[in-house]
Order: sequence, then structure tokens, then C-alpha cells
Amino acid sequence: MGENYLTERCIMIKIILADDHQIVRKGFKALLSVEPDLKVVGEAGDGFETVKMVEQLQPDVLVLDLMMAGINGLEVTRQITKKNTKLGIIILSMHSNEAYVLEALRSGARAYILKESPPEELVKAIREVYSGRRYLSSPLTERAIEAYTQKTEIQTMDSYDQLTTREREILQLAAQGSTNNEIATRLYISPRTVETHRTNFMRKLSLHNHSQLIQFAIQRGLIPGQN
Repeated sequence: MGENYLTERCIMIKIILADDHQIVRKGFKALLSVEPDLKVVGEAGDGFETVKMVEQLQPDVLVLDLMMAGINGLEVTRQITKKNTKLGIIILSMHSNEAYVLEALRSGARAYILKESPPEELVKAIREVYSGRRYLSSPLTERAIEAYTQKTEIQTMDSYDQLTTREREILQLAAQGSTNNEIATRLYISPRTVETHRTNFMRKLSLHNHSQLIQFAIQRGLIPGQN
């Protein structure tokens, strides 16, 4: 099938794999390497690295883990699609909850694949998003997503969407347990600037302490909840 596809389209799809588990990336790379029209041009291990790599390598498709280290897949998607609307982004996730799927599509992803899916589904998704189409794993249905979208459209504007990119980055790093000094070092800014941004997003989200911040981050899917 791969050879026929290559002959018909005469293309080479350039792909970046982004997952914070090296063994997972290697497995995906091995899967894709047998397809003559697919080429992995880069691998990234955290969200910040992914954003930089996409800017440098300009791939056709980004295969992106939802729960990345640094900043998660949703924030990576937000930042990249602001600059590159042509890139096809595929979110990989363990979560089949429609809220996660909708958030991924809202952020700019074109596909949402469950990690429990058959390997060939990822290959199909890559070709679909490269062609400009949307793709969802088989347990997920377009009707369910459309119904969920209609339900949420009548809700008030999400306060999280009003945060700046820097505020969202600091929120996630803080939720992951990083101190202000650690965040400052990671983002190349001063601890005082971190504290200013933190104060601003806490006010915008009506959060009053760190426990509420953690609860918000879990509900929003920024960090995994406890089983």
C-alpha cells in the first residue's frame, strides 16, 4: 500500500516526533521508517524543544504527545499554529474524554489519536492531515465532537484563553512543581518577572492559592490527575 501511495502522489512527508519518552519515539520512528513516503526529520523530548525544532526544520506533520514535559501538547499546538497554520499537528493521548479532543482541535490540531490505537492508524492519520483533512481515532466520532462543540459554544468565554502565552507557560511549570527561580532559569527571565506573571494569571483565573492552581491545571488537562 505504501509503495502505491508513493507512486501516485510522488511525495515525501517530513515528520517531527515529539514525546518525552525516548523509547516511545524510537518505536514510532521504526513504524514510520518502513513507509517510503514518510520521513522522520527530527525528534523532541519536551514542549519548548518541540517549538524550536518546528521553527528550524519546517516539517509537514508534527506528531505530538498531549502530556509533554515543559509545556504540554496543547500549549505547543497553540504556539505553533499562531505562526504556521499549514503544519498538520497530530495529538497522541491516553485520554478519550471528548473535552480533551475538543481542546486539541480548538488549539489547532488536525488529528487526535489514542495511544491504544493500532499502529497503522497513526500512518493513516499522517497522510490525512498532510492532505488537509481532520482525523480522529475510531472510538471518537465526528458527531460526538460536533455535539460537544455546540454545547460549549453557548458558554461564556474561557478565562484561560485570555492568558498570554507567557502566563500559560508559567502556569504549567508552576503546576508541575517548579519554583519561581527554576521557572526564571528555564524561561530566561527574572524571578520578579515570573512572580508578576503568576500574580496576573492567578487574578485572571480567580485562583487564590497553590492548591487551587493545581486543581485548575488538572481539570484543564495541563497536568495528569492522580489515579
